[in-house]
Amino acid sequence: MKKIFSLLVVSVLAVLIVWGVSWATYARPPLPEAVAAAQSDDLVAVTDSPWLTFTPAQTVPETGFIFYPGGRIDPRGYSTLMRAIAEQGYLVIIPTMPINMAIFDSNAADEIIAAHPEIEHWVVGGHSVGGTAAALYVSAHPGQIDGLAIWSSYPADNSNLSNLDIPTTVMYGGNETGVTDESVGARKHLLPPATQYIKIEGGDHHQFGAYGLTSQDENLATASRAEQHGQILSAMLELLRSAAEEE
Repeated sequence: MKKIFSLLVVSVLAVLIVWGVSWATYARPPLPEAVAAAQSDDLVAVTDSPWLTFTPAQTVPETGFIFYPGGRIDPRGYSTLMRAIAEQGYLVIIPTMPINMAIFDSNAADEIIAAHPEIEHWVVGGHSVGGTAAALYVSAHPGQIDGLAIWSSYPADNSNLSNLDIPTTVMYGGNETGVTDESVGARKHLLPPATQYIKIEGGDHHQFGAYGLTSQDENLATASRAEQHGQILSAMLELLRSAAEEE
């Protein structure tokens, strides 16, 4: 009887370990258009080691954008927007996060910045939990970053950026349930006074990227992905231009 019980315990533990590894390593996969955008061409050179990097091929960038991905999302799920930004002359880098959760390595930007001394201005941003991690990084490195982009997220209570004078943009979808006018408004005191807030009417949380959903019930958008991405891109280019003017 004891032997049977021991075997049962071992079996249960094995199942739990397999489940835990599967959970920790799972990332929502990129959609086909995002996979295609992560390929090099005459306009943008794309590499995936040590980070997913988009380098403009026809100009030497002076401003870079470090983007922290949302929780459990393959970094390539943001490739369509990152390529579009790089096509406008900006270096764009997405680090790979521990168990696909940016909050476990909010200082990932340190190594990237050190590896690119040619970049004069840096903007740090992120989506969802990546946005929270980006705000945490910028709050801990005042004077080193020239801009902050928060997508469908908000800073944690321990990330007070209200004394910083850098271009900051917060974007969220009008059809979201987790990031709303109320939740964004409740944290305005943590952000620079001149922060730009953009509510994308008809947009939702997941259309900030191009990755697979676990259920169609997650699709709350009434705006198309192209419409939402167009507004995101326009706001990001404005932010990057402003950051490039910082001294």
